[in-house]
Amino acid sequence: MKNFRSLLLFISCVFILLGSNSCTKEESQEKEINKTPNLQATGSSANDILSNTNFDKMVIEIAHVSGFRPSQETISQFTDFLRQYTFKQDIEVQYLVLESSNEEDFTLEEIVDLENENRTAYNDGRTLAIYIYFADAPSEGDDMTEGLVTVGAVYRNTSMVIYEDTIIRLASQSSVISVTDIESATLNHEFGHLFGLVDLGTRMVNDHETQSENSDGELVGDNHCNVEGCLMRRELQLGRRTGKSNIADTSLKSACNLSGTSMMQLLQSKTGKRNTVDLGAECVLDLKGNGGR
Repeated sequence: MKNFRSLLLFISCVFILLGSNSCTKEESQEKEINKTPNLQATGSSANDILSNTNFDKMVIEIAHVSGFRPSQETISQFTDFLRQYTFKQDIEVQYLVLESSNEEDFTLEEIVDLENENRTAYNDGRTLAIYIYFADAPSEGDDMTEGLVTVGAVYRNTSMVIYEDTIIRLASQSSVISVTDIESATLNHEFGHLFGLVDLGTRMVNDHETQSENSDGELVGDNHCNVEGCLMRRELQLGRRTGKSNIADTSLKSACNLSGTSMMQLLQSKTGKRNTVDLGAECVLDLKGNGGR
């Protein structure tokens, strides 16, 4: 009986030890998540997104408030776009439902704070992670009555925001342009910047970048295309920069704030042609030069 009790005590100790090691291991794994590669400047991960050299799978985490989730048709068109221009064929879309922040509008800093609090998908092994927040409030400074609204913005190498509340309101003003039309065009345009377009981490094969004045009155490249009809050719509300974009700069700024008015005008011009806009030949040539399809 004494030996039997000793055996039970030994087994109990083993289970306790194993349980303790398991908890320690899980805690260690949580601490081992390296978020830094996903917190870089827009365009700096262009080659990783386009090619399968370092990552052959893409996980897209879509964070949204209930009622502001993009349509399945939008996501289908979006993933088709990604497969068309990248070598990523294994693409997984995950949804993260969030409570409303109850904000009247969002600053970029608030968008980033929400990402820091809620994002769960980060690069892992051969899987590259993208985070997209579908906001239930407009961008700060929007004026719907004046047509000055922003429908999307990119601010990091794997992060963007889509102002879904604004998109819904814009679509309600048109009888021919749907929410899906605006969602798809906005997603594709902003992801074009994550591809490194134009000259934002993916070098131009031929010069086709538009220019605008910076805060010093100097003409500098604004990372958009001058080819007629190209997806990356948009009139934009740009955060003014003091010079050419530097992909090594990790400071917080938006590389592109996409104008809702210009988006509607472009889609209106495409009515009857499936309301779709594709990349121009020069942008496609750039992507191929940086590992794209």
